[in-house]
Amino acid sequence: MEKKRIEESAKEAYQKGKEYEKTYRGCSQCVFAALQDVLGVGSDDVFKAATGLAGGTGLTCDSGCGAYMGGVLFLGSILGRERKNFSDPEGVRFKTHKLVRKFRDRFIHEYGSVVCRDIQNKVLGRYYYLPDPQEFEKFHNAGAHDIHCPEVVGKAAQWMTEIVLEEGLLSRQKT
Repeated sequence: MEKKRIEESAKEAYQKGKEYEKTYRGCSQCVFAALQDVLGVGSDDVFKAATGLAGGTGLTCDSGCGAYMGGVLFLGSILGRERKNFSDPEGVRFKTHKLVRKFRDRFIHEYGSVVCRDIQNKVLGRYYYLPDPQEFEKFHNAGAHDIHCPEVVGKAAQWMTEIVLEEGLLSRQKT
């Protein structure tokens, strides 16, 4: 795919991801939805399964960033090992792992981590324990839902769009 088309698609994914996070919240699903919309693939079952990944899983912020995990889920949904081919003699899972590391490297370069708590510290100056209503309110008032999380979501959607298109993964999809 030509570079200009990749850049345009990545920019669109970035914008959609930001808007979805501002409007609907749920970083993992917002990344997944932006990728679905821009790239025209992706399972609604996987979108649904991403619900609990928001805020570093269940809003606890102690595991992977939901935006990061939403991108990884999307990649796996279009390139991952299938149950009917569990033994994976072709090594599909290793290609997936390689591209996840490429995505991870972009997060590390930008945020120093893929962990929600660490990313909060980087972009908000502190970590918020989101299950606590007072902490959640402080998180929101610090611009998390208007500025910071939408930016992380937008970048995650942009980066995964670039990876998918640069690798030609859509040509492998059944229409």
